[in-house]
Amino acid sequence: MEIRLLQPDDAVKYKELRLEGLRKNPEAFGSSYEEEVGRPPEVYGDRFKADNSFHFGAFEGGQLVGVVSLVRETGLKMKHRSNIYAMYVTEASRQTGIGKKLIGEAVEKAWSWEGVEQIHLAVMSENEPAKKLYSSFGFEVYGKERRALKINGVYYDEELMALYF
Repeated sequence: MEIRLLQPDDAVKYKELRLEGLRKNPEAFGSSYEEEVGRPPEVYGDRFKADNSFHFGAFEGGQLVGVVSLVRETGLKMKHRSNIYAMYVTEASRQTGIGKKLIGEAVEKAWSWEGVEQIHLAVMSENEPAKKLYSSFGFEVYGKERRALKINGVYYDEELMALYF
């Protein structure tokens, strides 16, 4: 298994994995399958080139099986913060340590950014495995957003977590 930064030529694989996540776990993402299915892969490739973000991928046998994105805030009053988004590991690769390695890479990268003091993320309240993973790195719940997402008439709460350096 290899963890590395995603490059523009990974955009097609990334889109396929992202669409899988949006289909299988729609409650885990703010975006939807319907919004992203028509988006060209180049949109993701362009994101991989941004100065304020890093997108890590976990590969097994050439297959992309997990991803996580780290984005630094750019505003003068917010640049001490970074955010984790779009964390997803395929069902077949869960419980193998891939998620832990991906979050470890994101945390390590955030620590390396001069001036970054904290990382924020949101996780579905019922997703105990993810909350346990984030807690193992020192993330703490600081709030709960009730009814954060609404999918087919069903509401989902999110817990807001942060890691302070």
